[in-house]
Amino acid sequence: MTDTKLVRRRIWSLLADVAKPDSRFHLNFAEVIPGFAGDGTAVERLRALPAYAAARHLFVTPDNCLEDLRRLALEDGKRMVVSTYGIYRGFVLLEPEMVPPGQARFASWLDGLEHFGRPVSLGEVAALGRFDLMATGASAVSTEGIRFGKGHGFFDLEWGMFTDLGLADERTPVVAVAHDVQVVEETLHPSPTDILVDWIATPTRMIDVGRRAPRPRGVKWELLSPEQIAATPPLQ
Repeated sequence: MTDTKLVRRRIWSLLADVAKPDSRFHLNFAEVIPGFAGDGTAVERLRALPAYAAARHLFVTPDNCLEDLRRLALEDGKRMVVSTYGIYRGFVLLEPEMVPPGQARFASWLDGLEHFGRPVSLGEVAALGRFDLMATGASAVSTEGIRFGKGHGFFDLEWGMFTDLGLADERTPVVAVAHDVQVVEETLHPSPTDILVDWIATPTRMIDVGRRAPRPRGVKWELLSPEQIAATPPLQ
């Protein structure tokens, strides 16, 4: 068992006490990054960052802990691209003018996102230009900024596509939102595809990572199976 799997298993046991059950996956953390007690407070810490205030074009993962961020981004007049679950249906563009008054909370949920948002191809995402800020949940994240997801590699794959297209790079601010039990103090060893984040927002603190290592770049085609490529339209 790798270090990553050991960390996930330990964190998931702690997360069960603070996580909000998902409507589809309950507390199956191998399939969902859940909301948690205090996730709204963590999002407010993210919202206080100057990098968020300056951002107009966001990429936000579909994780449950980011529902408040998606709602607030709409209320703050920001455009965002959100991936569908597993990237199986590609990406959705959500802009404030697409959402009727009073419906921002529904639009922040995954069903509402696809109700109000517009599906966009990877080419259309590229035409929108560079992301000003990227936000993601995590299964675990170290104080050195090493982020681990559910184990499927979806965010790593999105990062690979976006860096290949010039939509993100070393300068792109990346923020992880996590519960304090998901923050790992010990030194971890990232894989060649693990993304390093700049900040970690939790219910009790904002961790400024002060990144000291480069991020990966590009899609690692040699790590993808034909089945994964076939199931992921943007890769095609």
